[in-house]
Amino acid sequence: MLLERVERPVLEVIDHLVGMQAQEPLDPYLGLWSRIEGFDPNELAALLWDRSAVRGTLFRGTIHLAGAGDFGALRPLVQPLLDRTFLNGRSFGAGVTGDLLEEVRQACISALQEEPRTRGELRRILQERWPEKDADAMSFLLYTIPLIQVPPRGVWGRTGPARWAPAGYLTPATVDQMVLRYLAAFGPAAVADARTWSGVSGLKEVFERLRPRLVSFRDYAGRELFDLPDAPRPDAGTPAPPRFLPEFDNLLLSHEDRSRMTPEQLGAGVTNVWNTAGRSGKAVSWSMFTVDGFAAGTWKVGRSPESAVLLLRPIVELPDTQTQALVDEGLRLLGFLAADSDPAGREVRLLPAD
Repeated sequence: MLLERVERPVLEVIDHLVGMQAQEPLDPYLGLWSRIEGFDPNELAALLWDRSAVRGTLFRGTIHLAGAGDFGALRPLVQPLLDRTFLNGRSFGAGVTGDLLEEVRQACISALQEEPRTRGELRRILQERWPEKDADAMSFLLYTIPLIQVPPRGVWGRTGPARWAPAGYLTPATVDQMVLRYLAAFGPAAVADARTWSGVSGLKEVFERLRPRLVSFRDYAGRELFDLPDAPRPDAGTPAPPRFLPEFDNLLLSHEDRSRMTPEQLGAGVTNVWNTAGRSGKAVSWSMFTVDGFAAGTWKVGRSPESAVLLLRPIVELPDTQTQALVDEGLRLLGFLAADSDPAGREVRLLPAD
């Protein structure tokens, strides 16, 4: 949905993307604005308030925004990943094992059923009950329990600490269903791409089991890519308009092979182009923009009471026609991110290409 914005309900788009990375609470709003024509952030905010959409730990052990039904179906599939990540060296290292481990987990659930709590609040409860144990380590059990972060966390125009509450009833999907959903959104893709996206292991056998239902290709490096037979596969010459992406976006996180969006002239050495300042490889905190479907630079917005300035740092030389399209999209971005600013005070400023 980055080739052309769509007119579809917000929840339908989130479901199509199989959730959206939401470690930065407001990132999904920008990701949806880049995909939905006339996106209204209040529509997503309303979904969070009534819990039709939720935020919780999901793929790769990171916070995701997902439809409530999807979260309930997909969350059990990442349980082994979360147990490996947050038990080994955390609670186990604190001497919390066996029956005590389950006792601590149940204490966490009971406390969060009483009312949503932050991890710090949960830590104090655990410390009071087990003063001889490492409460900080025990509190990491929180991330192994199916929980969601409750509003106002993640609500447009609001802020709040990460307070956790039980996710409710889970209806597990199969790994096969997860892979088919992944391919519907991000195919053609290799097994390693799906594993990178999900954090779920053992997918080679899943792809083999699904092979009769899929089509396959070879990429320029000879890797086998899989896709759904009726999935759209635009011609390589299809124009791709400029897009501004949040710090974490599905486009950035859904494939192991990121050369598919790295400009050839940057060379194979640049693998995390959205986290660099170009050829120098120096880390920056700016987000990424694309031109013609490839990473083309980084961006950030500066605000003052009177103005809103979008700073663009290209990593490639851009023709005048692409530059103008980028500036036009940048002004639309300022209209979204800085809607309360004076339109006369909005400016897109290009810095020299690195």
